[in-house]
Amino acid sequence: MSSVSPSLHTMTTEPASLESLHVLYQSDDYIVVDKHWDIRIDSKMWYEKHTVQAQLRHRFPQLADPSTYYGFRFCHQLDFSTSGALCVALNKAAAGWAYRCFKDRTVTKAYLALLRGWVEEQTQTLDFSIGKNSTEGKTHMMCIEGTEGCENPKPCQTELTVLEYGLYDGDPVTKVLLQPLTGRTHQLRVHCSAISHPIVGDFTYSSGADDAPYRMMLHAHLLHIPLDPQPLLVSAGDPFLPSVDPKWVPQRSLRTLAATVEALLERRVEEDRKMKDEERERARREEEKRKRSKEQRTEESEEQRKQCQEWLSEWAGD
Repeated sequence: MSSVSPSLHTMTTEPASLESLHVLYQSDDYIVVDKHWDIRIDSKMWYEKHTVQAQLRHRFPQLADPSTYYGFRFCHQLDFSTSGALCVALNKAAAGWAYRCFKDRTVTKAYLALLRGWVEEQTQTLDFSIGKNSTEGKTHMMCIEGTEGCENPKPCQTELTVLEYGLYDGDPVTKVLLQPLTGRTHQLRVHCSAISHPIVGDFTYSSGADDAPYRMMLHAHLLHIPLDPQPLLVSAGDPFLPSVDPKWVPQRSLRTLAATVEALLERRVEEDRKMKDEERERARREEEKRKRSKEQRTEESEEQRKQCQEWLSEWAGD
C-alpha cells in the first residue's frame, strides 16, 4: 500500500495564495494535495484567480493536460470551505481507475471537525436522508427529509466518533472524526446540523450566525483509495490544534486520533475481506450452477440421441 503521512508543513490561519499549494503525495498517475480552506477546486469565472486548478498549473505547468477543460482531473470534490486531502489524476486511465473506486463506494474518507456544543453520544451513526432545498433563498443548500421544500431526498449515513471536548473562543465544542458512508452534497454539514451540533464556522448552515471563526472547522483528514495493485493511503494532518489556533482549548480527551483512524482502517480491511469472500462464494455458486446446467444439457442430448436411434431403427424395420 502506498501510505503517506503529512510532512511537517506549517499549518496556518492565513488565506490561500497561488503559491500556497501543499502536496501530500505524487506519482506518475496521481497528486494528492492538502486543499486550503476557502478556495474553490476550479471555476469558469474569470475573477476566480485562486483555485486549486490555478495552483496546480502554477506549480506543475508541465503536468496540465490540454485535452481537459481545467488541465487536471479531480477524482472527487471538496466544498469551498473544507480543507484537506484532495486527489488529482494525471491521466485519463488513472482517472478511470479512481472513478471506479468512488463509484463502487470502496473509498474510505474521514474528516476532522469541531462541532458546536458537547456531543453526548460518543459514537453514533447519523442516518438522515438528504435532498435539495427548493425554498426561496435556500436553493444553494441541502436539507434533511421532512424539511419544508426538501426535494428528492436520498439515504445518507455518517459515522461520528467523539475525540475531545473543549472550548472554542470560550464556547463549548466537540472535536470529532466523521466518516461519510455515502457521498451526498454537504452531507457532513447537514448531518451535524440535524443533531443540533453544527460545524463551527459553518456560515451557511447556521443561517449566517456563525461568522466569527476565521474558517469552517471541517478538514478531510484521511483518504484511502483501494487502487490495484497499489492502494493509496494519505493523511492530511490535523489543523485543529491549539498551536495553530489558540482559540481552541481541549479540556478532555476520550481517544487519540491515531488510534481512532487505525481502528477505522482495520474495520474497513475486515469489511473488504468479507465482501471479497462473499464475491468468491457467489462466483463459486454460479460456476456450480453453470456446471449442473451443462451436465443436464449433456444428459438431455444423450437421451435425445438414443430416442432418435430408436426411431431410426423402427423406421428401418418398417
